[in-house]
Amino acid sequence: MQQPGPPAFSQGPPAPFMAPPAKAYNGVDGYAAGAASVAGGLPLGVPPPKMGMGAPPGVYTGPPQPQQPPSHMHQQQPQPLPPQHSQQQLPPPLHQHAPHMHQQQPQLQQPQYQQQQQQQQQPGAPPKGMPFQQPGQFAPRQVNSQEPPGVQRAPMQAPPMQAPPMQAPPMQAPPMQAPPMQVPPMQLPPMQPPHMQGPPLVAGQRPPMAATPDQLSNQMSNLQLNRRPPQPMGPRQPMAQQPPYPYPSPQGGAPPPPQFYGPGGVPPQGTQANGPGSLGPPPGAGYGAPPGAPMPPAHPTMTAPPPQQQQQRKLDPDQMPSPIQVIEDDRHAHGGPFYTNKRGQVPPLVTTDFVVHDEGICSPRFIRSTIYSVPCTPEMLRQTALPFALCISPFARQAPGESALPLSDFGEEGPVRCNRCKAYMCPLMQFIDGGRRFQCVFCKATTEVPPSYFAHLDHLGQRSDKFQRPELCLGSYEIVATKEYCKNSVFPQPPAFLFLLDVSYNSIRNGLVHIFCSHIQSILQELPRAEGETESNVRVGFITYSSVVHFYNLKASLAQPQMLVVPDVHDMFVPLLDGCLVTVQEASGLIDSLLEQIPVMFAETRETETILGAAIQAGLEALKAAECAGKLFVMHTSLPIADAPGKLKNRDDRKLLGTDKEKSVLIPQSPFYSQLGQDCVAAGCCVDLFLFHNAYVDVATIGQVAKMTGGQVYKYTYFQNTGDKALVQRESNVQGLQEDVEGARFLEDLRRDVSQPTAFDAVMRVRTSTGIRPTDFYGNYYMANTTDVELAAVDCNKCIAVEIKYDDKLSEEEGAFIQVALLYTTFGGQRRLRIHNLALATCSQMADMYRNCDLDTIVNVLSKQAIRQLLEQSPRQVRDGCIGRGAQMLAAYRKHCASPSSSGQLILPECMKLLPLYLNCLLKSDALSGGPEMTTDDRSFAMLSLCSMDVASTVAYFYPRLLPLHDVDVDSVDLPVALRCTAEKIQEDGCYLLENGIHMFLWIGMAVDPDFLQNVFAQPVAARIDIDKTSLLELNTPISRRVRDIIARVRMERQRCMRLTLVRQGDKMELVFRQFLVEDRHGDLGPSYVDFLCHLHKEIRNLLS
Repeated sequence: MQQPGPPAFSQGPPAPFMAPPAKAYNGVDGYAAGAASVAGGLPLGVPPPKMGMGAPPGVYTGPPQPQQPPSHMHQQQPQPLPPQHSQQQLPPPLHQHAPHMHQQQPQLQQPQYQQQQQQQQQPGAPPKGMPFQQPGQFAPRQVNSQEPPGVQRAPMQAPPMQAPPMQAPPMQAPPMQAPPMQVPPMQLPPMQPPHMQGPPLVAGQRPPMAATPDQLSNQMSNLQLNRRPPQPMGPRQPMAQQPPYPYPSPQGGAPPPPQFYGPGGVPPQGTQANGPGSLGPPPGAGYGAPPGAPMPPAHPTMTAPPPQQQQQRKLDPDQMPSPIQVIEDDRHAHGGPFYTNKRGQVPPLVTTDFVVHDEGICSPRFIRSTIYSVPCTPEMLRQTALPFALCISPFARQAPGESALPLSDFGEEGPVRCNRCKAYMCPLMQFIDGGRRFQCVFCKATTEVPPSYFAHLDHLGQRSDKFQRPELCLGSYEIVATKEYCKNSVFPQPPAFLFLLDVSYNSIRNGLVHIFCSHIQSILQELPRAEGETESNVRVGFITYSSVVHFYNLKASLAQPQMLVVPDVHDMFVPLLDGCLVTVQEASGLIDSLLEQIPVMFAETRETETILGAAIQAGLEALKAAECAGKLFVMHTSLPIADAPGKLKNRDDRKLLGTDKEKSVLIPQSPFYSQLGQDCVAAGCCVDLFLFHNAYVDVATIGQVAKMTGGQVYKYTYFQNTGDKALVQRESNVQGLQEDVEGARFLEDLRRDVSQPTAFDAVMRVRTSTGIRPTDFYGNYYMANTTDVELAAVDCNKCIAVEIKYDDKLSEEEGAFIQVALLYTTFGGQRRLRIHNLALATCSQMADMYRNCDLDTIVNVLSKQAIRQLLEQSPRQVRDGCIGRGAQMLAAYRKHCASPSSSGQLILPECMKLLPLYLNCLLKSDALSGGPEMTTDDRSFAMLSLCSMDVASTVAYFYPRLLPLHDVDVDSVDLPVALRCTAEKIQEDGCYLLENGIHMFLWIGMAVDPDFLQNVFAQPVAARIDIDKTSLLELNTPISRRVRDIIARVRMERQRCMRLTLVRQGDKMELVFRQFLVEDRHGDLGPSYVDFLCHLHKEIRNLLS
């Protein structure tokens, strides 16, 4: 039987506790190649050591307790089926003293292992190098060895042998007579094995992991944790009444041999384990292995293995709830059309491709709720600790095949609204009195229907013109606003774009001025247009600055552009009344001339001290003078230390990150930029920051102006647009652009920012039905009161989370309703209202609430709440709070919804079975746990980026996507199926693409097929590939086109243009790559998925006890 190639990263024994790797981190720009050292003191360029999955050494796990083999266990009657949930069990430790039993030789023998076992070294000898493994051979793996702290084995070496080869149990078992829907009794391993070593594990076994359970099984097909049954390592006899989805035993996928069942080799009748698909007791203190404990009485009689069988066997991570499997199952089950005609209907996952058909409730692309069955009482919600919140993306992009939002025009009278709560007419309103009045679904008040809006009702009480009016039949629509909705009762002007360019010495030296002036004209051709217009009405302008501010007059009547200098930056004003903002069509020649002159005018500048606050004030004053809203695109390079408003000092101290004092460098050092942001919001001026810095610029402070105005921060650390040129074929009107990749990435980000759908000078209000109200808001916005969210601009990528709280009890018959109204200005200068309506169900049973929740949205809300808490509490308090809340969510389900079962079971709700995984990823993310290995600006950037992410972006950010490229189908148009984010899935003969929306890596194994390397990289061996390149060669081969298409498609799915970083197996950048394998343990940066699940189970048991 052909076996897969060996994993590139074998999960060996847990490494001794050491400092985390020196992570030369450059934020969005990837990682510098000059990391000084790695864990364990290995020099850079040496392949990193094996990655352990166990507990950190030093974590006390309790003294070993003597255990006696049980004579017989109590039998337990089958439990009634609980509500939908996944059960997992951590088996308790088994006895370490048992009579010796004769073991049969395994039926599946590998000559390779026999040879290796004969060649093992004696104890105390240095380990031999592992022979090179050809694809298809078994990969020897390390077993748990007893090494002194601080000692690491060399990569790809087998551990020294201190025990004779062990005999594995046979791969067959006689027919079983277990009752239906029960897992056959299995031999459980000791949780504290004797100090011994053995041969490499055979294929089918997993490497040892500390503090993990031994086996996972499942019961019902609709509750399974991993719906793909693993393949056994050899033939086995059929079982009489085996479960529908058998899971492998710790010994390689086959049932235990007959002697494991007890006398006679027959499993006891009428007995069952702790529960199908459940996890047994958690470990002891910390994440280590649990101390010995008596077995719960629900287990059947078992017999301990002989001494040489007492190897440490742990839980297979593949048996844990898999996000990949959940995503694929949801795609098969809910892909295609999605009809919004049912109250409280849970939408498909954000990773599923579906087409929304609006039938009275808004698309989940616009509003997602954490729960779709709202509890009737606040006490029920408080017990579960689940957040009741909404993630609102009012301008989210719609999928192909979905209808654009229709526009309703009510004329001079304006939209029809409720007299009391001012809610807008929607399909949820109830018409009464023959259609002459309607009852508001939000406040229950009745309002007279205007005569011009009257229509008769049919025999069902529906208006005769229901399907002719969007506001009566659709969940999302737009309404033309009247003058009453405009400032000073005057219709607005079309918005304007102002480009502010830093022309100091740093900008000239790194090539920013050159690349901007060379390509901005082509980007301006993609300015957004109003509906039905062939040319854009958006006006543009340019301002340059260093220690002073330069305005430019681009009036069409001029022969050459004029520059006007404002030296007094303390009293900013606009020195010209006309010509600062022009349309591209009327001043195209002057714009070209200006862009040619700017690099020449400032080529010899030696100005190093720059301003920033005064430059933003200049742009704000220019928009005020033009009496229009707009956006400032600010290209900045250094810390503003010039004597001007907004001057900052260098307070960088990365050693404080991860400590209780980190708030001192993560909160703004000055209120100036926050106040400037408020002034910009009042004028409808949004600010997007593009930072090109090679030193500290205090992102935490200057980023506030972007955060408060609904803008975005882009960061390009160590930007350099000179030197070697890389051919980058961008997907825009600019073809054949030859620039450094950072320059191309900047231009792509700028192009997307300029051309994306955006609303200007917006005000958003969330209205709810009686009994609930919005209280807390999270995102990039400003609020002058408690109800109106003010946004200088909001684009298709922005998301605002809104937490909902109770005012009173809810009725189970009526439901809960939300209406989001956004008043904004279009690119054409029209004032509009965009309305989204959502209907949620209500429930009195806690199980209904758990059955109808959206985990993706819950993770988004929890992450934004944690970011806000980081600025008020210590990192330890925030982490403990997140773990405690997650434990409370699962403990409440176990206590109130699950059927009675052993306390050793970890029962997960079906909709929330991935909560432990995502919670662990959240706690290990750069935004929450970035320490001294990051720069202060990188940490602040990660926090700011997370604040405005939508649900799909947070899912990708916390759990990166790992795509295999070496075996893709060249004729397919779909992306390959993703793999779990763990080193176990990476083979040395493979090539993998990993991305999380911010970073993108292409990992190349050293044993990849030479034909694949030649067709993709034009090199026959991986060692000759130039990993400094950030783009692939455009080779005319099918596999090359397919790989480049995959990379391009992944980039287009994300909000930012991601830089491609090539990582070759064994190179120093592999250490950085491993940090994104979030299911694995990485030193003290965070536990593995399995370890964290055990720790969370312990917290749950503490709550239940």
